[in-house]
Amino acid sequence: MTSPSPTPAAPVEGGSIIESLRRAGRLDRIFVDGEWVLPDTQARSAVIDPSTEEPVAEIALGSARDVAAAVVAARRAFATWSVSSPHSRAQLLDRVHALILERAELFAQAISLEMGAAIGFARLTQVPSAAEHIRVARDNARSYPFVTHRGDMALVREAIGVCALITPWNWPLYQITAKVGAALAAGCTVVLKPSELSPLSALLFADVMHDAGTPAGVFNLVNGSGAEVGAALAEHPDVDMVSFTGSTRAGVLVAQAAAPTVKRVAQELGGKSPNLILPDADLSVAVPKGVATAFRNVGQSCSAPTRMIVPRSRLQEVERLALEAASAFVVGDPRSQQTTHGPVANRAQFNRVQEMIGVGLAEGAQLLCGGPGRPEGLDRGFYCRPTIFSAVHSRMQIAQEEIFGPVLAILPYDSMDEAVEIANDTVYGLGAHVQGQDLGAARAVAARIRSGQVHINYPAWNPEAPFGGYKRSGNGREYGVEGFEEYLETKAILGFNAQEKK
Repeated sequence: MTSPSPTPAAPVEGGSIIESLRRAGRLDRIFVDGEWVLPDTQARSAVIDPSTEEPVAEIALGSARDVAAAVVAARRAFATWSVSSPHSRAQLLDRVHALILERAELFAQAISLEMGAAIGFARLTQVPSAAEHIRVARDNARSYPFVTHRGDMALVREAIGVCALITPWNWPLYQITAKVGAALAAGCTVVLKPSELSPLSALLFADVMHDAGTPAGVFNLVNGSGAEVGAALAEHPDVDMVSFTGSTRAGVLVAQAAAPTVKRVAQELGGKSPNLILPDADLSVAVPKGVATAFRNVGQSCSAPTRMIVPRSRLQEVERLALEAASAFVVGDPRSQQTTHGPVANRAQFNRVQEMIGVGLAEGAQLLCGGPGRPEGLDRGFYCRPTIFSAVHSRMQIAQEEIFGPVLAILPYDSMDEAVEIANDTVYGLGAHVQGQDLGAARAVAARIRSGQVHINYPAWNPEAPFGGYKRSGNGREYGVEGFEEYLETKAILGFNAQEKK
Protein backbone atom coordinates (compact mmCIF):
# COMPACT_ATOMS: atom_id res chain seq x y z
CA MET A 1 0.00 0.00 0.00
CA THR A 2 2.01 2.92 -1.29
CA SER A 3 1.30 6.62 -1.64
CA PRO A 4 2.13 8.40 -4.90
CA SER A 5 3.53 11.88 -5.13
CA PRO A 6 0.95 14.44 -6.28
CA THR A 7 0.51 14.95 -10.00
CA PRO A 8 -1.40 17.75 -11.67
CA ALA A 9 -5.10 17.17 -12.25
CA ALA A 10 -6.32 16.96 -15.82
CA PRO A 11 -7.28 20.43 -17.04
CA VAL A 12 -10.90 21.46 -16.93
CA GLU A 13 -12.24 23.90 -19.48
CA GLY A 14 -12.85 27.31 -17.94
CA GLY A 15 -10.31 26.92 -15.14
CA SER A 16 -10.69 25.29 -11.77
CA ILE A 17 -13.99 23.98 -10.51
CA ILE A 18 -14.14 26.52 -7.70
CA GLU A 19 -13.30 29.52 -9.86
CA SER A 20 -15.82 28.41 -12.45
CA LEU A 21 -18.57 28.13 -9.83
CA ARG A 22 -17.55 31.40 -8.21
CA ARG A 23 -17.59 33.32 -11.49
CA ALA A 24 -21.00 31.91 -12.29
CA GLY A 25 -22.30 33.03 -8.91
CA ARG A 26 -23.22 29.52 -7.82
CA LEU A 27 -21.40 29.32 -4.47
CA ASP A 28 -23.46 32.05 -2.81
CA ARG A 29 -26.87 31.07 -4.23
CA ILE A 30 -29.55 28.42 -4.17
CA PHE A 31 -31.72 27.31 -7.10
CA VAL A 32 -35.43 28.05 -6.65
CA ASP A 33 -38.22 28.32 -9.23
CA GLY A 34 -35.83 28.16 -12.17
CA GLU A 35 -33.47 30.88 -10.92
CA TRP A 36 -30.25 31.17 -8.93
CA VAL A 37 -31.25 33.35 -5.98
CA LEU A 38 -29.60 34.59 -2.80
CA PRO A 39 -30.76 32.65 0.26
CA ASP A 40 -32.60 34.22 3.14
CA THR A 41 -29.59 34.22 5.49
CA GLN A 42 -25.87 34.97 5.38
CA ALA A 43 -24.93 31.53 6.72
CA ARG A 44 -22.00 29.85 5.01
CA SER A 45 -20.32 26.45 5.16
CA ALA A 46 -16.74 25.64 4.20
CA VAL A 47 -16.02 23.02 1.56
CA ILE A 48 -12.97 21.05 2.73
CA ASP A 49 -10.56 19.26 0.42
CA PRO A 50 -10.10 15.97 2.32
CA SER A 51 -6.66 15.41 0.78
CA THR A 52 -5.27 18.56 2.40
CA GLU A 53 -7.79 19.30 5.20
CA GLU A 54 -7.91 22.84 3.84
CA PRO A 55 -11.02 24.85 2.87
CA VAL A 56 -11.32 25.43 -0.86
CA ALA A 57 -14.60 27.34 -0.95
CA GLU A 58 -17.64 28.45 0.99
CA ILE A 59 -21.21 27.78 -0.04
CA ALA A 60 -24.36 29.60 0.97
CA LEU A 61 -26.71 27.74 3.30
CA GLY A 62 -30.45 28.07 3.06
CA SER A 63 -32.98 28.29 5.87
CA ALA A 64 -36.48 27.08 6.65
CA ARG A 65 -37.79 30.17 4.83
CA ASP A 66 -35.88 29.16 1.72
CA VAL A 67 -37.40 25.69 2.01
CA ALA A 68 -40.84 27.28 2.18
CA ALA A 69 -40.18 29.28 -0.98
CA ALA A 70 -38.89 26.23 -2.81
CA VAL A 71 -41.91 24.14 -1.77
CA VAL A 72 -44.27 26.87 -2.99
CA ALA A 73 -42.49 26.83 -6.37
CA ALA A 74 -42.59 23.04 -6.53
CA ARG A 75 -46.28 22.93 -5.59
CA ARG A 76 -47.16 25.45 -8.27
CA ALA A 77 -45.15 23.57 -10.90
CA PHE A 78 -46.69 20.25 -9.89
CA ALA A 79 -50.06 21.33 -11.27
CA THR A 80 -48.72 21.20 -14.83
CA TRP A 81 -45.73 18.84 -14.59
CA SER A 82 -47.80 16.03 -13.07
CA VAL A 83 -50.16 16.01 -16.06
CA SER A 84 -47.47 16.44 -18.71
CA SER A 85 -47.01 13.51 -21.04
CA PRO A 86 -44.55 10.78 -20.04
CA HIS A 87 -42.97 11.30 -23.45
CA SER A 88 -42.18 14.95 -22.70
CA ARG A 89 -40.73 14.00 -19.30
CA ALA A 90 -38.57 11.39 -21.01
CA GLN A 91 -37.36 14.00 -23.49
CA LEU A 92 -36.22 16.25 -20.63
CA LEU A 93 -34.39 13.37 -18.96
CA ASP A 94 -32.75 12.53 -22.25
CA ARG A 95 -31.32 16.05 -22.39
CA VAL A 96 -30.18 15.78 -18.76
CA HIS A 97 -28.46 12.48 -19.52
CA ALA A 98 -26.64 13.94 -22.52
CA LEU A 99 -25.45 16.98 -20.54
CA ILE A 100 -24.07 14.84 -17.70
CA LEU A 101 -22.04 12.83 -20.20
CA GLU A 102 -20.94 16.00 -21.98
CA ARG A 103 -19.75 17.51 -18.68
CA ALA A 104 -18.45 14.25 -17.21
CA GLU A 105 -14.92 15.54 -16.62
CA LEU A 106 -16.24 18.58 -14.77
CA PHE A 107 -18.31 16.33 -12.50
CA ALA A 108 -15.40 13.94 -11.93
CA GLN A 109 -13.09 16.76 -10.90
CA ALA A 110 -15.73 18.16 -8.54
CA ILE A 111 -16.36 14.79 -6.87
CA SER A 112 -12.64 14.18 -6.45
CA LEU A 113 -12.20 17.58 -4.84
CA GLU A 114 -15.25 17.59 -2.57
CA MET A 115 -15.07 14.05 -1.15
CA GLY A 116 -11.65 12.73 -2.07
CA ALA A 117 -12.56 10.10 -4.65
CA ALA A 118 -9.58 8.98 -6.71
CA ILE A 119 -9.93 10.74 -10.06
CA GLY A 120 -9.89 7.47 -11.97
CA PHE A 121 -12.69 6.10 -9.81
CA ALA A 122 -14.68 9.31 -10.21
CA ARG A 123 -14.31 9.15 -13.99
CA LEU A 124 -14.97 5.45 -14.44
CA THR A 125 -17.59 4.81 -11.77
CA GLN A 126 -19.04 7.77 -9.88
CA VAL A 127 -20.08 9.82 -12.92
CA PRO A 128 -21.06 7.10 -15.44
CA SER A 129 -23.16 5.29 -12.82
CA ALA A 130 -24.93 8.54 -12.00
CA ALA A 131 -25.74 9.07 -15.68
CA GLU A 132 -27.17 5.55 -15.85
CA HIS A 133 -29.82 6.42 -13.25
CA ILE A 134 -31.09 9.19 -15.51
CA ARG A 135 -31.12 6.85 -18.50
CA VAL A 136 -33.13 4.25 -16.60
CA ALA A 137 -35.59 6.90 -15.40
CA ARG A 138 -36.00 8.14 -18.98
CA ASP A 139 -36.72 4.63 -20.20
CA ASN A 140 -39.21 4.02 -17.41
CA ALA A 141 -41.09 7.20 -18.29
CA ARG A 142 -41.37 5.97 -21.87
CA SER A 143 -42.49 2.41 -21.16
CA TYR A 144 -44.34 2.36 -17.83
CA PRO A 145 -48.09 1.48 -17.95
CA PHE A 146 -49.52 4.38 -15.93
CA VAL A 147 -53.08 3.13 -16.57
CA THR A 148 -54.10 -0.54 -16.52
CA HIS A 149 -57.52 -2.21 -16.44
CA ARG A 150 -59.00 -4.99 -14.36
CA GLY A 151 -62.59 -5.72 -15.33
CA ASP A 152 -64.67 -2.57 -14.84
CA MET A 153 -61.88 -0.96 -12.86
CA ALA A 154 -59.07 1.30 -14.04
CA LEU A 155 -55.89 1.35 -11.98
CA VAL A 156 -54.13 4.67 -12.37
CA ARG A 157 -50.59 5.30 -11.14
CA GLU A 158 -49.98 9.00 -10.72
CA ALA A 159 -47.32 11.25 -9.22
CA ILE A 160 -47.37 11.45 -5.43
CA GLY A 161 -46.64 15.19 -5.38
CA VAL A 162 -43.85 17.43 -4.10
CA CYS A 163 -40.83 15.36 -3.03
CA ALA A 164 -38.03 16.33 -0.68
CA LEU A 165 -34.83 14.57 -1.68
CA ILE A 166 -32.04 14.43 0.92
CA THR A 167 -28.77 12.99 -0.34
CA PRO A 168 -25.43 11.99 1.28
CA TRP A 169 -21.80 12.91 0.74
CA ASN A 170 -20.34 9.52 -0.21
CA TRP A 171 -21.86 9.12 -3.72
CA PRO A 172 -22.91 12.73 -4.22
CA LEU A 173 -23.99 12.81 -7.87
CA TYR A 174 -25.04 9.14 -8.03
CA GLN A 175 -27.58 9.52 -5.22
CA ILE A 176 -28.91 12.79 -6.64
CA THR A 177 -29.61 11.30 -10.06
CA ALA A 178 -31.17 8.15 -8.58
CA LYS A 179 -33.76 10.25 -6.78
CA VAL A 180 -34.27 13.19 -9.14
CA GLY A 181 -34.52 11.01 -12.25
CA ALA A 182 -37.16 8.69 -10.83
CA ALA A 183 -39.19 11.51 -9.25
CA LEU A 184 -39.31 13.62 -12.42
CA ALA A 185 -40.10 10.61 -14.61
CA ALA A 186 -43.08 9.88 -12.37
CA GLY A 187 -44.38 13.46 -12.71
CA CYS A 188 -43.29 14.72 -9.29
CA THR A 189 -41.59 18.02 -8.58
CA VAL A 190 -38.65 18.13 -6.20
CA VAL A 191 -36.69 20.09 -3.65
CA LEU A 192 -33.17 18.68 -3.33
CA LYS A 193 -31.02 19.07 -0.23
CA PRO A 194 -27.57 17.68 -1.03
CA SER A 195 -24.98 17.13 1.65
CA GLU A 196 -23.36 20.40 2.62
CA LEU A 197 -20.10 18.40 2.90
CA SER A 198 -19.98 17.57 -0.83
CA PRO A 199 -22.07 20.26 -2.55
CA LEU A 200 -20.04 21.07 -5.66
CA SER A 201 -21.37 18.32 -7.92
CA ALA A 202 -24.89 19.23 -6.81
CA LEU A 203 -24.40 22.84 -7.94
CA LEU A 204 -23.12 21.58 -11.29
CA PHE A 205 -26.15 19.29 -11.53
CA ALA A 206 -28.50 22.23 -10.94
CA ASP A 207 -26.88 23.93 -13.93
CA VAL A 208 -27.53 20.80 -15.98
CA MET A 209 -31.20 20.87 -14.96
CA HIS A 210 -31.46 24.52 -15.94
CA ASP A 211 -29.63 24.08 -19.24
CA ALA A 212 -31.74 21.03 -20.13
CA GLY A 213 -34.82 23.24 -20.07
CA THR A 214 -36.47 22.04 -16.87
CA PRO A 215 -39.64 24.09 -16.30
CA ALA A 216 -39.44 26.56 -13.41
CA GLY A 217 -40.25 24.98 -10.05
CA VAL A 218 -39.95 21.38 -11.20
CA PHE A 219 -36.42 21.12 -9.76
CA ASN A 220 -35.21 23.19 -6.82
CA LEU A 221 -32.00 23.00 -4.77
CA VAL A 222 -31.57 24.34 -1.24
CA ASN A 223 -28.19 23.76 0.37
CA GLY A 224 -28.15 23.59 4.14
CA SER A 225 -27.72 21.52 7.24
CA GLY A 226 -29.83 18.54 8.16
CA ALA A 227 -30.91 20.23 11.38
CA GLU A 228 -32.22 23.30 9.51
CA VAL A 229 -33.07 22.51 5.89
CA GLY A 230 -33.51 18.74 6.22
CA ALA A 231 -35.85 19.08 9.18
CA ALA A 232 -37.84 21.85 7.48
CA LEU A 233 -38.36 19.66 4.42
CA ALA A 234 -39.34 16.59 6.44
CA GLU A 235 -41.96 18.41 8.49
CA HIS A 236 -43.35 20.70 5.77
CA PRO A 237 -47.09 20.03 5.31
CA ASP A 238 -46.94 20.62 1.54
CA VAL A 239 -44.20 18.04 0.99
CA ASP A 240 -45.85 14.76 0.04
CA MET A 241 -42.82 12.48 0.23
CA VAL A 242 -39.29 12.44 1.63
CA SER A 243 -36.60 10.26 0.08
CA PHE A 244 -33.60 10.11 2.39
CA THR A 245 -30.22 8.40 2.06
CA GLY A 246 -27.86 8.50 5.01
CA SER A 247 -27.20 7.07 8.43
CA THR A 248 -29.83 5.10 10.33
CA ARG A 249 -29.66 7.65 13.14
CA ALA A 250 -30.45 10.54 10.79
CA GLY A 251 -33.11 8.47 9.03
CA VAL A 252 -34.95 8.00 12.31
CA LEU A 253 -34.95 11.78 12.86
CA VAL A 254 -36.33 12.38 9.36
CA ALA A 255 -39.10 9.83 9.89
CA GLN A 256 -40.02 11.38 13.24
CA ALA A 257 -40.19 14.86 11.71
CA ALA A 258 -42.34 13.57 8.84
CA ALA A 259 -44.74 11.54 10.97
CA PRO A 260 -47.17 14.33 12.03
CA THR A 261 -48.04 15.06 8.39
CA VAL A 262 -48.29 11.35 7.46
CA LYS A 263 -46.15 11.75 4.35
CA ARG A 264 -44.42 8.87 2.64
CA VAL A 265 -40.83 8.35 3.76
CA ALA A 266 -38.43 6.25 1.70
CA GLN A 267 -35.16 5.53 3.48
CA GLU A 268 -31.90 3.98 2.33
CA LEU A 269 -29.85 3.73 5.50
CA GLY A 270 -26.92 1.83 6.96
CA GLY A 271 -25.50 -1.58 6.26
CA LYS A 272 -23.04 -4.20 7.44
CA SER A 273 -23.09 -6.46 4.43
CA PRO A 274 -21.76 -10.04 4.48
CA ASN A 275 -19.66 -11.70 1.81
CA LEU A 276 -20.23 -15.41 2.37
CA ILE A 277 -17.56 -17.55 0.71
CA LEU A 278 -18.72 -21.14 0.29
CA PRO A 279 -16.36 -24.11 0.77
CA ASP A 280 -16.14 -24.79 -2.97
CA ALA A 281 -15.34 -21.20 -3.97
CA ASP A 282 -12.25 -20.44 -6.01
CA LEU A 283 -10.43 -18.39 -3.37
CA SER A 284 -7.98 -16.96 -5.89
CA VAL A 285 -10.95 -15.09 -7.38
CA ALA A 286 -13.36 -14.75 -4.47
CA VAL A 287 -10.95 -13.22 -1.95
CA PRO A 288 -9.20 -10.52 -4.05
CA LYS A 289 -12.51 -9.40 -5.54
CA GLY A 290 -14.05 -9.42 -2.08
CA VAL A 291 -11.32 -7.16 -0.71
CA ALA A 292 -11.62 -4.81 -3.68
CA THR A 293 -15.41 -4.65 -3.33
CA ALA A 294 -15.26 -3.98 0.40
CA PHE A 295 -12.78 -1.12 -0.14
CA ARG A 296 -14.54 0.35 -3.18
CA ASN A 297 -15.02 4.10 -2.67
CA VAL A 298 -12.62 3.71 0.29
CA GLY A 299 -15.24 1.59 2.04
CA GLN A 300 -17.69 4.51 2.07
CA SER A 301 -20.67 2.64 0.68
CA CYS A 302 -23.64 1.57 2.75
CA SER A 303 -23.72 -1.82 1.01
CA ALA A 304 -19.95 -2.48 1.18
CA PRO A 305 -19.37 -6.19 2.02
CA THR A 306 -17.13 -5.51 5.01
CA ARG A 307 -17.75 -8.89 6.69
CA MET A 308 -16.00 -11.70 4.81
CA ILE A 309 -17.37 -15.01 6.13
CA VAL A 310 -15.07 -17.90 5.24
CA PRO A 311 -14.61 -21.62 5.97
CA ARG A 312 -12.41 -22.01 9.03
CA SER A 313 -10.51 -24.81 7.29
CA ARG A 314 -9.39 -22.33 4.60
CA LEU A 315 -8.77 -19.33 6.86
CA GLN A 316 -4.99 -19.16 6.39
CA GLU A 317 -5.31 -19.21 2.61
CA VAL A 318 -7.96 -16.48 2.78
CA GLU A 319 -5.69 -14.35 4.97
CA ARG A 320 -2.77 -14.70 2.56
CA LEU A 321 -4.87 -13.76 -0.47
CA ALA A 322 -6.48 -10.84 1.36
CA LEU A 323 -3.06 -9.46 2.29
CA GLU A 324 -1.85 -9.76 -1.29
CA ALA A 325 -4.93 -7.91 -2.55
CA ALA A 326 -4.58 -5.08 -0.06
CA SER A 327 -0.86 -4.67 -0.80
CA ALA A 328 -1.71 -3.66 -4.37
CA PHE A 329 -3.71 -0.60 -3.27
CA VAL A 330 -2.18 2.79 -3.89
CA VAL A 331 -3.38 5.25 -1.25
CA GLY A 332 -2.63 8.89 -1.88
CA ASP A 333 -3.42 12.09 -3.72
CA PRO A 334 -6.85 11.60 -5.34
CA ARG A 335 -5.77 13.70 -8.31
CA SER A 336 -2.99 11.27 -9.22
CA GLN A 337 -3.74 8.81 -11.99
CA GLN A 338 -1.87 6.13 -10.03
CA THR A 339 -4.02 6.42 -6.91
CA THR A 340 -6.58 3.70 -6.31
CA HIS A 341 -7.82 4.99 -2.95
CA GLY A 342 -7.91 8.58 -1.78
CA PRO A 343 -8.76 9.88 1.68
CA VAL A 344 -12.05 9.35 3.45
CA ALA A 345 -14.37 12.24 2.83
CA ASN A 346 -14.26 14.32 6.00
CA ARG A 347 -12.77 14.69 9.46
CA ALA A 348 -15.70 13.10 11.28
CA GLN A 349 -15.37 9.99 9.14
CA PHE A 350 -11.62 9.88 9.61
CA ASN A 351 -12.10 10.01 13.37
CA ARG A 352 -14.74 7.30 13.19
CA VAL A 353 -12.48 4.95 11.24
CA GLN A 354 -9.57 5.54 13.61
CA GLU A 355 -11.81 4.93 16.62
CA MET A 356 -13.16 1.64 15.25
CA ILE A 357 -9.71 0.34 14.31
CA GLY A 358 -8.78 0.94 17.93
CA VAL A 359 -11.90 -0.91 19.03
CA GLY A 360 -10.96 -3.90 16.87
CA LEU A 361 -7.51 -4.04 18.42
CA ALA A 362 -8.95 -3.76 21.93
CA GLU A 363 -11.44 -6.55 21.19
CA GLY A 364 -8.60 -8.90 20.32
CA ALA A 365 -9.15 -9.23 16.59
CA GLN A 366 -6.06 -10.27 14.66
CA LEU A 367 -4.65 -7.36 12.66
CA LEU A 368 -3.47 -8.58 9.25
CA CYS A 369 -2.60 -5.19 7.77
CA GLY A 370 -3.20 -1.50 8.25
CA GLY A 371 -4.08 -0.24 11.69
CA PRO A 372 -4.41 3.24 13.19
CA GLY A 373 -2.91 6.37 11.70
CA ARG A 374 -2.20 7.52 8.19
CA PRO A 375 -0.30 5.52 5.59
CA GLU A 376 3.45 6.07 5.55
CA GLY A 377 4.46 9.25 3.75
CA LEU A 378 1.14 11.02 4.27
CA ASP A 379 1.23 13.47 7.17
CA ARG A 380 -1.95 15.38 6.41
CA GLY A 381 -5.29 14.67 4.80
CA PHE A 382 -7.99 12.26 5.92
CA TYR A 383 -6.09 9.21 4.72
CA CYS A 384 -6.69 5.87 6.44
CA ARG A 385 -4.64 2.71 6.20
CA PRO A 386 -6.56 -0.11 4.48
CA THR A 387 -7.12 -2.41 7.44
CA ILE A 388 -8.00 -6.10 7.58
CA PHE A 389 -8.86 -7.95 10.78
CA SER A 390 -9.10 -11.72 11.02
CA ALA A 391 -10.33 -14.08 13.75
CA VAL A 392 -13.35 -11.82 14.20
CA HIS A 393 -16.55 -13.10 15.78
CA SER A 394 -20.05 -11.68 15.57
CA ARG A 395 -20.15 -10.21 19.07
CA MET A 396 -17.31 -7.81 18.29
CA GLN A 397 -18.25 -4.21 17.57
CA ILE A 398 -16.27 -4.28 14.33
CA ALA A 399 -18.59 -7.07 13.15
CA GLN A 400 -21.77 -5.27 14.17
CA GLU A 401 -21.30 -1.54 13.63
CA GLU A 402 -21.08 0.22 10.30
CA ILE A 403 -17.60 1.76 10.12
CA PHE A 404 -17.88 3.36 6.67
CA GLY A 405 -14.23 3.22 5.81
CA PRO A 406 -11.48 0.87 4.61
CA VAL A 407 -11.85 -1.78 7.31
CA LEU A 408 -12.61 -5.44 6.54
CA ALA A 409 -13.43 -8.14 9.10
CA ILE A 410 -12.84 -11.83 8.32
CA LEU A 411 -15.10 -14.19 10.26
CA PRO A 412 -14.56 -18.00 10.12
CA TYR A 413 -17.37 -20.58 10.19
CA ASP A 414 -17.56 -24.36 10.66
CA SER A 415 -20.92 -25.22 9.03
CA MET A 416 -23.29 -23.71 6.47
CA ASP A 417 -25.96 -23.11 9.09
CA GLU A 418 -23.42 -21.19 11.16
CA ALA A 419 -22.32 -19.22 8.10
CA VAL A 420 -25.88 -18.12 7.32
CA GLU A 421 -26.47 -17.30 10.97
CA ILE A 422 -23.39 -15.06 10.97
CA ALA A 423 -24.50 -13.39 7.73
CA ASN A 424 -27.89 -12.54 9.24
CA ASP A 425 -26.52 -11.59 12.65
CA THR A 426 -26.87 -7.84 12.14
CA VAL A 427 -29.53 -5.17 12.57
CA TYR A 428 -29.00 -4.29 8.91
CA GLY A 429 -30.08 -5.98 5.70
CA LEU A 430 -29.05 -3.89 2.71
CA GLY A 431 -26.72 -5.99 0.58
CA ALA A 432 -24.96 -9.34 0.60
CA HIS A 433 -22.60 -11.44 -1.51
CA VAL A 434 -22.28 -15.20 -1.97
CA GLN A 435 -19.34 -16.90 -3.71
CA GLY A 436 -19.35 -20.51 -4.86
CA GLN A 437 -18.86 -22.71 -7.91
CA ASP A 438 -22.04 -24.73 -7.32
CA LEU A 439 -24.69 -22.23 -8.42
CA GLY A 440 -27.49 -24.30 -6.93
CA ALA A 441 -25.84 -24.17 -3.52
CA ALA A 442 -25.08 -20.45 -3.89
CA ARG A 443 -28.71 -19.70 -4.81
CA ALA A 444 -29.95 -21.72 -1.84
CA VAL A 445 -27.74 -19.70 0.51
CA ALA A 446 -28.80 -16.42 -1.16
CA ALA A 447 -32.43 -17.32 -0.45
CA ARG A 448 -31.65 -17.58 3.27
CA ILE A 449 -29.97 -14.18 3.60
CA ARG A 450 -32.17 -11.34 4.83
CA SER A 451 -31.14 -8.43 2.65
CA GLY A 452 -32.50 -6.31 -0.17
CA GLN A 453 -29.86 -7.45 -2.65
CA VAL A 454 -27.71 -10.57 -2.90
CA HIS A 455 -24.87 -10.74 -5.44
CA ILE A 456 -23.70 -14.19 -6.56
CA ASN A 457 -20.11 -14.37 -7.80
CA TYR A 458 -19.62 -10.62 -8.29
CA PRO A 459 -22.05 -9.84 -11.12
CA ALA A 460 -21.84 -6.55 -12.97
CA TRP A 461 -23.66 -3.60 -11.43
CA ASN A 462 -27.21 -3.38 -12.76
CA PRO A 463 -28.98 0.00 -12.54
CA GLU A 464 -32.30 -1.78 -13.04
CA ALA A 465 -31.89 -3.82 -9.84
CA PRO A 466 -34.02 -2.46 -6.99
CA PHE A 467 -31.90 -1.36 -4.05
CA GLY A 468 -33.03 -1.03 -0.46
CA GLY A 469 -32.99 -2.71 2.87
CA TYR A 470 -34.51 -5.09 5.31
CA LYS A 471 -34.55 -4.30 9.04
CA ARG A 472 -32.75 -1.07 9.99
CA SER A 473 -31.37 -0.55 6.51
CA GLY A 474 -34.49 1.33 5.53
CA ASN A 475 -37.87 1.31 3.84
CA GLY A 476 -38.73 1.29 0.16
CA ARG A 477 -36.54 0.78 -2.87
CA GLU A 478 -34.46 2.85 -5.25
CA TYR A 479 -33.28 2.21 -8.84
CA GLY A 480 -35.12 0.52 -11.66
CA VAL A 481 -38.88 0.21 -11.94
CA GLU A 482 -39.34 -0.43 -8.23
CA GLY A 483 -37.51 2.78 -7.33
CA PHE A 484 -39.58 4.69 -9.87
CA GLU A 485 -42.81 3.32 -8.36
CA GLU A 486 -41.93 4.77 -4.95
CA TYR A 487 -42.91 8.17 -6.40
CA LEU A 488 -46.36 7.01 -7.55
CA GLU A 489 -49.75 6.78 -5.86
CA THR A 490 -52.30 4.15 -6.88
CA LYS A 491 -55.82 5.28 -7.73
CA ALA A 492 -58.61 2.78 -8.39
CA ILE A 493 -61.46 4.11 -10.56
CA LEU A 494 -64.37 1.71 -10.19
CA GLY A 495 -67.14 1.53 -12.76
CA PHE A 496 -64.70 2.82 -15.34
CA ASN A 497 -66.19 0.65 -18.10
CA ALA A 498 -69.67 0.19 -16.66
CA GLN A 499 -71.42 2.60 -19.04
CA GLU A 500 -69.92 0.90 -22.10
CA LYS A 501 -71.48 -2.43 -21.06
CA LYS A 502 -75.05 -1.12 -20.76
